[in-house]
Amino acid sequence: MDALKTSGPQHDNGHNNSREQKGSLAHSTLALVDGRPEGEDPWDLPELKDAGVPWSALDTSGKVLRVSLSVLKVAALLGLLYMFICSLDVLSSAFQLVGGKAAGDIFQDSAVLSNPLAGLVIGVLVTLLVQSSSTSSSIVVSMVSSGLLTVQLAVPIIMGTNIGTSVTNTLVAMTQAGDRRVFRRAFAGATVHDFFNWLSVLVLLPLEVATGYLYHVTKLIIDSFHIQSGEAPDLLNVITDVLTDSIIKLDKSVLSEIATGDPAARNKSLIKRWCETYTNVSTVNVTVPGPENCTSPSLCWFDGNYTFTPKNISQTYKIKKCDHLFVDLNLSDMAAGLILLALSLLVLCSCLLLIVKLLNSMLKGQVATIIKKILNTDFPFPFGWVTGYIAILVGAGMTFIVQSSSVFTSAITPLVGIGVISIQRAYPLSLGSNIGTTTTAILAAMASPGETLGNALQIALVHFLFNISGIILWYPIPFTRFPIRLAKGLGNITASYRWFAGVYIIFCFFLLPLLVFSLSLAGWQVLVGVACPLVFLLVAVVVINVLQKRKPGCLPAALRSWDFLPLWAHSLEPWDKVVTAFIAKCCCCCRCCNAVGDPDRDDKKRAYDNPAMCAEKEVESEIKIKLNTLKITKL
Repeated sequence: MDALKTSGPQHDNGHNNSREQKGSLAHSTLALVDGRPEGEDPWDLPELKDAGVPWSALDTSGKVLRVSLSVLKVAALLGLLYMFICSLDVLSSAFQLVGGKAAGDIFQDSAVLSNPLAGLVIGVLVTLLVQSSSTSSSIVVSMVSSGLLTVQLAVPIIMGTNIGTSVTNTLVAMTQAGDRRVFRRAFAGATVHDFFNWLSVLVLLPLEVATGYLYHVTKLIIDSFHIQSGEAPDLLNVITDVLTDSIIKLDKSVLSEIATGDPAARNKSLIKRWCETYTNVSTVNVTVPGPENCTSPSLCWFDGNYTFTPKNISQTYKIKKCDHLFVDLNLSDMAAGLILLALSLLVLCSCLLLIVKLLNSMLKGQVATIIKKILNTDFPFPFGWVTGYIAILVGAGMTFIVQSSSVFTSAITPLVGIGVISIQRAYPLSLGSNIGTTTTAILAAMASPGETLGNALQIALVHFLFNISGIILWYPIPFTRFPIRLAKGLGNITASYRWFAGVYIIFCFFLLPLLVFSLSLAGWQVLVGVACPLVFLLVAVVVINVLQKRKPGCLPAALRSWDFLPLWAHSLEPWDKVVTAFIAKCCCCCRCCNAVGDPDRDDKKRAYDNPAMCAEKEVESEIKIKLNTLKITKL
């Protein structure tokens, strides 16, 4: 229960103090509930000081050099941002190649989708597989258009896609785990999006099941307006497609065909090899077994023992091949997807690290002060409340431009980490990105044919109304901004125990959805029987935690702390020791293996046999790296 403990692993003098505090309130679980560690506030934005020579002290050549370097840094930053966005696009294509057909198969079981919780989990898992809420939403739209899925059954799936798409920026935050202070802010800035989506689903999914609120409101909107089909805009894609289409190009219609039950689509490759084709439809007379197989009774004639009927035959002619890298490679979808997955992750992480380094070198001194003031300052009283809503509009506009909420939230995550954007400002920006990605879906739905326009547009409006309803629940009143407090609490935990970030991602985005999906397959009786006690226990723990902090006198003496439980049941510290010992053992084992032929082999062998010595050498090595980094920075 105290897996939510705020105090981190101690070293030196603090190590002895932590031992003395065993059994005290140091192990109370309040991190996620309160989000405020003791002592100084780690959420205060750091001062990005300029250690360079002041502008006034530079001569003419020095000023020219500084301006030239600044221009080069801006150009490099734009280039890295371009590569970062392209790598996210290629990463999405890689996930579709690896798991796209499996995602299409998941959508085929309409009996499972009739369970709202199963539909929600399927939306989460499919979006995780394809790493694109737009792709998973388009599959849902195609199924609704073809009549395989009703709009009511599609609503929980759309909610699930909203959750699944938020994992990308959480993974991006993991790349900043090297510095605890930066990681605290970055991980909180990323997971505030997660908590908003989870809390919105916890409230709106039961409401939708009970009343059909989203379905009826969007149906009313569709029926009230005469909406004509149009063209979906291409904004940033016009720039990024030049590079991404030269690497890989996918035939996304294959996923929709698999989801709609086309058996021939199972043997098709997702890799698009022919970019220009021509389909000729001609009418020919064919023989059929009997009159019941004719196109219509009036188009059926007989010649002896043969029955003839006209039939449209389509023949596709391949005109021009695509020109991407994989067009002539004889690779399976899985092999191509794994190659692209490894390369796109490498480029993504490299670009992100270089972007952070560039931002750290650029955002210093007066420049940092101006940018932080613009981004984080509220309007003067009494219009301070307007600032957050303008941030929502900015987030929606930027997401509309880049046409991906994952790209926008992943781009602001490192800015939160280095202290340029506060988590209070990142929250409305993330809410705006949720709205921005739905407006793109609405415009894309309006490009649908007339006969499917109503259903496609209604699904897009469901997504839009879901996010608007979530904002109404968790933003206008400051007290209801629970996602910020929960994200700060999780940021405190992961800053102290960085391995817990991986546990959070695996549990919330994989294990929990799979558990709920498995229980829903067993029947609603099993699901209710297992879920109700767990939910009751979770609510009880949260209530007791709040009372321990606010009104301890209301609780029995035994419940005023969790000390009556074993330490491992209410603190992460014992688990941290296990993880640290395991990592130290693995590191020492690797170093021992690499020590063959090394003159210091005996010393390394002794370190391997003594994990404490190995941990000490790890600390010494980390200190040396930091000292060298400081020297390089000064140079």
